[in-house]
Amino acid sequence: MNPEMDAIYLISPRPHIVDCLLADFERRRYKKCFLLWTALLPTQLRRRIDSSRQAQEQIAGFETLSIDYFPRESHLITFRDPWSFPILYHPACNGLVKDHLQVIAQRITGICVALNEYPRVRYYKPRNPIHEASVLCTHLARFVQEELDAYAQWNQNFPTPVSRPQGILVITDRSMDLMAPLVHDFTYQAMANDLLPIEKPDKTTYKTLLNAGEQNEEEKEMEINENDKIWLEYRHRQMEEVSVKIGEDFRKFMADNPHFADENQQGTSLNAIKDMLAGLPQFQELKSLYSLHMSMAQSCMTIFGDHKLLDLAFVEQCLATGLDIDYKPAKNMAEEVIPLLDSPVIRPSDRLRLILLYIIFREGLIQQDIDRLLAHADLPQREMVVIENLNLLGAKTMKALGEAKLNRESLFPKKIPKIIPADMVQYARFETNMKLMLDDLTKGTLDQATFPYTRPPLDNSEELALQSQASLRSAKPTWARNRMSTVESRQRIIVFMAGGATYSEARACYEISDSKGKDVFLATSHMQTPGTFLTQVSELTADRRRLHLPVDQPQPKAPAYLFKANDPPPPRPMAPPGGRQGLGVPPGGGRLPTSPGAPAPPGKSSGFNNPYDRQSPQPPTAGLGAMSMNSGHGKPISLNSTNGDSHSLEKKDKEKKKRGFFGSKKH
Repeated sequence: MNPEMDAIYLISPRPHIVDCLLADFERRRYKKCFLLWTALLPTQLRRRIDSSRQAQEQIAGFETLSIDYFPRESHLITFRDPWSFPILYHPACNGLVKDHLQVIAQRITGICVALNEYPRVRYYKPRNPIHEASVLCTHLARFVQEELDAYAQWNQNFPTPVSRPQGILVITDRSMDLMAPLVHDFTYQAMANDLLPIEKPDKTTYKTLLNAGEQNEEEKEMEINENDKIWLEYRHRQMEEVSVKIGEDFRKFMADNPHFADENQQGTSLNAIKDMLAGLPQFQELKSLYSLHMSMAQSCMTIFGDHKLLDLAFVEQCLATGLDIDYKPAKNMAEEVIPLLDSPVIRPSDRLRLILLYIIFREGLIQQDIDRLLAHADLPQREMVVIENLNLLGAKTMKALGEAKLNRESLFPKKIPKIIPADMVQYARFETNMKLMLDDLTKGTLDQATFPYTRPPLDNSEELALQSQASLRSAKPTWARNRMSTVESRQRIIVFMAGGATYSEARACYEISDSKGKDVFLATSHMQTPGTFLTQVSELTADRRRLHLPVDQPQPKAPAYLFKANDPPPPRPMAPPGGRQGLGVPPGGGRLPTSPGAPAPPGKSSGFNNPYDRQSPQPPTAGLGAMSMNSGHGKPISLNSTNGDSHSLEKKDKEKKKRGFFGSKKH
């Protein structure tokens, strides 16, 4: 309780949070309150606040920040919402889909606002779909367009003028590529997340042994993040290269720091010791990181060899691409698949992945053939549910005897590279549909029938500009452009993958960014590894109660103590008799003057049809007015409008006594 102090609330728009907030208003916990919401407040919760008299008297600021997402990497954003997958694809969750898509649309809009982008919206529209969720991207794209339009309507300065071309937002979902979560990817990041026990609820960690064989040997759980330079350098490289290069780099690192490596050296000067002590923390940190990644790489390569993943990858690549090692149509693949299913060293999960790839490749099998494959793989019949559930994502897994093959056309035509590196032929020929889509998009050749606009352009100038790789800024001579201006003028592409994205798809965004001179950002509900994908697909026909969806769980409640009566206020100090008055105490003591009242509560628009309404009250501090949700480009989006006129030092001193703790004027 501090009724003489203003307060800033950074809160999420959930019912029990609003209960807590209204309890504070009821008790008059603070003098004035500035509310900063992490996401858009639902209408029913907004009404509760607007109808509260105490809220009207105490709210001095109301702002929606739209930051309900989690940047995971420089070009990767997740919502940490694995429940999105069953909500979108589980038949028993159909009643939840509309509201869930609305929430996703608001989060995507928040990302666009943070990037200062009002993009053109395109979406994935499957050709000849056979699954109910085929309209998912169509509806989500429409919701996103509506949210972007609403935000722009009530924020006339969005987006602020910049030199780069208008961005593009592409809405896709997991059904666009069912091969990507099943194929073994042997780049470092994808392979480590597939094979190793990496923990990643809120952060990515791996338990490893540091200083092995030394006195200070310890087992430590280490975090893997963007601050790890070794991880950033190697995560998108092939594991074969990583396993060799990382050892060479570590030996070079130790050779460059012999004074740290040799603990028994004698005759070191005082200056050298001083330099050693200054650099010791950095040395130990980098040594630990090298130890971590050498351990992870070695573990990956051990599994790779012990479980015949190279042999498995050769067959997977043929099934996923539909082409053999000579880039000719793959034939008689059953003869390659059966021996691997019979092999005892192939892990059960890998056998199931191989069966799924083969079924998708064949566009469905009769029940008897599927039973034979499961028998060869020595897998229980309950795994049949995974095969059947793939139909909910658009696959054709089963067919009747004599039923004709669908012969569905590939989403993107098969491309034969002009030069094929020898080491990539066997296990790295497959390219995700994400990469192929981005490649066509940057060339201006992406099919508008399969990836239509929510608002078709009036002309094809955008595609022509991309095809010619020319723009107004390209006419500027090279010598007149610095590196920063080039980066700032790069067009941005935002891809949202509903239902979870894979690490191979995340890598594709980085690769297209580097090769095409674009900034490609991937946003998704959560990251899918092969293991999580198989688990979530297997649960698509489970009883909804087994899914433990947050919406089906008991909702959190505000703690009871918030609703208890206030303690009696402490006695106010009396003013010194006949002397100087205390700060803010009127002559003769007594009570402080009360405020004539706060402005009407924000968002009091008729009909509540203004979801992004913004007030312009005096902010709690001038510093908040300069907060920016941009990535350093363009004019910052201020929380509330301010008139930052400069004052002289003398005038500031006179005004000081007229202002409250946070700088707001008293009346």
